[in-house]
Amino acid sequence: LPSLPVGPASSPALHLRADGLSFAYPDRRVLTDVSLVVPAGRPTGLLGENGSGKSTLLRILAGQLRPEAGTSAVPGPVGVLHQELPFASSVALAEVLAHALDRSRRLERELIAAGEALGAEGDEPPPHAVQRYDQLLAEATLADVWNAERRAAEVVEGLGLDGIDQGTEIGRISGGQRERLALAHLLISRPTSWLLDEPTNHLDDAGAAFLAAAVSAHPGPVLIASHDRAFLDDATRAQLDLDPAESPAAAEPGGLTAYTGGFSEYLLARFEARDRWEHRYRTEQEELAVLRQAVKDSASVGHADAAPRSEARISKKFYADRNAAVVSRRLRESRARLAQLEENQVRRPPAELHLTHLPPASTRGGAGAVQLAVSGAALAERLAPTSFSLSAGQHLLVTGPNGSGKSTLLDLVTGALEPTAGSVDRPRGLRIGHLGQDDAPLPGRTVGRHLREAAGWDGADEQAVPELFGLVHPRDLSRPLELLSRGQLRRVMLAAVLLDVPELLVLDEPTNHLALVTATRLEAALATWHGTVLIASHDRWLRS
Repeated sequence: LPSLPVGPASSPALHLRADGLSFAYPDRRVLTDVSLVVPAGRPTGLLGENGSGKSTLLRILAGQLRPEAGTSAVPGPVGVLHQELPFASSVALAEVLAHALDRSRRLERELIAAGEALGAEGDEPPPHAVQRYDQLLAEATLADVWNAERRAAEVVEGLGLDGIDQGTEIGRISGGQRERLALAHLLISRPTSWLLDEPTNHLDDAGAAFLAAAVSAHPGPVLIASHDRAFLDDATRAQLDLDPAESPAAAEPGGLTAYTGGFSEYLLARFEARDRWEHRYRTEQEELAVLRQAVKDSASVGHADAAPRSEARISKKFYADRNAAVVSRRLRESRARLAQLEENQVRRPPAELHLTHLPPASTRGGAGAVQLAVSGAALAERLAPTSFSLSAGQHLLVTGPNGSGKSTLLDLVTGALEPTAGSVDRPRGLRIGHLGQDDAPLPGRTVGRHLREAAGWDGADEQAVPELFGLVHPRDLSRPLELLSRGQLRRVMLAAVLLDVPELLVLDEPTNHLALVTATRLEAALATWHGTVLIASHDRWLRS
């Protein structure tokens, strides 16, 4: 995209803006009348349930998708984090890094040339020459061109790429390293606006901390969609939430809600807003029920077989019965209030995750009895000898870097794999609920059928609805599993695990692909459940 005129970081010209954006795919609408402002120097998180349109919105702002309606203005150049680098696999890592420095070197050359041109004009250079110099100086300052070489070295080290020979072809490095290289290219080239979709994928804790510092220091607008709650808490100072918020039921849902502060502040504000929404909805529904009954009662004569009152009959009785005036007035007031409330009532809040219908887990052998004993269990080339025991009611976290054997250990615990050395002992018939890291959908099976079978309702009516725990929307029960998004499938698989109440709940990266609020509610629900839980996770927020 062409560069826009730039000024100080606080200048409104540097703010990212969108007004009234709407977009629909052939099978669903994802964005309706979305307006937003991302101020320069205030990194902002983009939040929302799976399928709420976060990635779509980023693509529209990047100019990769054309909205059905609305406009956007993004100060250029715009940096978009590519999942795959736009370079041939034969290109060396050093060439990618050199390409990232091209803009800084060009700006520096142009600024020097513009300065020399000013000097050649004498004491009164023409306005266009001064304007050209000022614009180049502002762009060079935003791009930090004078520190570009040093920043490049810091980025390479901060993202853990310094251990790779820079002569290595990018086709010969791992997928995770290529994603980190794509992020390094963006940070080194330092465009004015940053649009980042899941930037902490394949970053360790040190890499995520380095990126958070870089985001916080950037003077231009930064908009980030991420499932990494700890990163959002460290890096952002405002949040834009695409999830449904309190709104009139008669209006088409859409827009977004803006919050100030990091992710922790957002969570508190979001939960408080949700409580207010639920309270208002309950209050309005109770009042609606009372008003409807009052109108029904007021429209009836004093005995059951009498015909409904008409306005004409009420008028005739007015002078005969002074109480008729009061009845008529109350009826009009009730009808007016009922009509007003039916028009302006808030939409019903969508169900949110809960484990309130999950019975207490049985404690076989009594509380504190050993439910799992792992003694020197190992799997050749996948897991070193590991030992631990787990008592009823305990919650245990398994953590470690990628490839250290977390998923393998969980598969040994559940019996999906047999150890090549050591042993895994568990009571006979122990009910284990296992949520795998990447459970695949069963072709041809609907959500409803999958959940009914998980609940043991094999012969149940197709209309029967088991407990959904706020994880699955009833409208999705007829959808085939293979048509769900990764996040939707994740929630269905978790609900299926919970329906057959486990004595031992084994969760492998349970927050993967879950929306941030859903993941937070899952953690809170598990914390109050008395069952035995074994969790493997690299999620920094969950681990803390």
